Amino acid sequence: MAAAPRPRSPFLGLLPLPERTAIAQALRTETVGGLVLLGAAVVALVWANTPWSDTYERIRDFHFGIPALGLDLSIGHWAADGLLTLFFLVAGIELKRELVVGELRTPATAALPVIAALSGMIVPAALYAITASAGGGSLDGWAVPMATDIAFALAVLAVLSTHLPAALRAFLLTLAVVDDLGGILVIAVFFTSDLNFAALGGAFAGLVVFYLLQRFRVRGWWWYAPLGLTIWALMYNGGVHATVAGVAMGLILRTTRDKDEDRSPGERTSYLLHPVSAGVAVPLFALFAAGVSVSAASLSDVFTRPEPLGVVLGLVLGKTVGIFAGTFLAARFTRARLNPELAWADVFALSSLAGIGFTVALLIGELAFPDPAAAGSVKAAVLIGSLTAAALAAMLIKRRNGVYRRLYEEENRDDDHDGIPDIYQVSATSER
Repeated sequence: MAAAPRPRSPFLGLLPLPERTAIAQALRTETVGGLVLLGAAVVALVWANTPWSDTYERIRDFHFGIPALGLDLSIGHWAADGLLTLFFLVAGIELKRELVVGELRTPATAALPVIAALSGMIVPAALYAITASAGGGSLDGWAVPMATDIAFALAVLAVLSTHLPAALRAFLLTLAVVDDLGGILVIAVFFTSDLNFAALGGAFAGLVVFYLLQRFRVRGWWWYAPLGLTIWALMYNGGVHATVAGVAMGLILRTTRDKDEDRSPGERTSYLLHPVSAGVAVPLFALFAAGVSVSAASLSDVFTRPEPLGVVLGLVLGKTVGIFAGTFLAARFTRARLNPELAWADVFALSSLAGIGFTVALLIGELAFPDPAAAGSVKAAVLIGSLTAAALAAMLIKRRNGVYRRLYEEENRDDDHDGIPDIYQVSATSER
């Protein structure tokens, strides 16, 4: 007698209520931060293309710090190396949460978003490499189109007034979390300067102390704040990009609660720092990174020089094709069943939205192309590629917004006003 076929697990279906609540809170902050980020990018672009552009450059390039500690940096570098550490710290906490209690906690649930995210990094990098090689350009920027900017993507959704179901938003968030990890690994491995092993050893020792403080349940910000700043400074002086320190500390922070805790240390830290990261750190980085001089010649360079053209194609075409193909193949071979309320067109639209690669793409662009002229054309390519991906996603998503609105309203309906959406109570009743 033949064995019964294995049931196909749902993909983009109803999320468990605790997961849905945690993701909704994270996305709410990211959406507000994304709108601020969008405003900061517009201000930077306008400012850099006015008669006061020299003021913008003087502020961005103004140096201050403590030279004796190797920390005499420009404002632009303080934003990229310092403020973005908060962004990567929060990203590290989110990744830890996903690994411990979220979508990545078991191989079965992690396989599909991880494969999709990896495909969404490999295909853009390969497309950049092919374009740059064919045009005789530099391969140094292969990593620029790899990352998705979740805040910018959510800002686009907010501007469009769309009603994406929670599962689609969660899938986008998981993709972005894996992307951020990939981006920071690329920065750590491929964009290091001359290594100072004594400073790196000190940073590693600091991380061990950080772990032990967590292990023995030591509480109090006065322990962690000075230690975190010390680890950051040692990592910077060690020749590894200082944002790596943020991810490392985020991954060390405990995300499970003890019996006497309302929130875990990771949850408390994320609650305090997420608004600062999304609403202050990332927008300030954008303000000093997105100020690109726009002219007919610079726009022409984006589509005639191989490096910026590779970035645009990687973001618009590579991310869309990579994520969609990875998702489709992973669903086929893991026997995941797409939510019958949705269609593969919805996954394609989400894949195109993931082509918005702003914050990490700009950061990698600056690291890959130290020459200001080359970096300027690559930054312009990131902006054009991200805007093109946003426009494409907007058209695809608005086409299906009626379906999304219905699903969104069903997910959030609470006729008995008990704070729990009715769909979860109906599901629980049907299971009994």
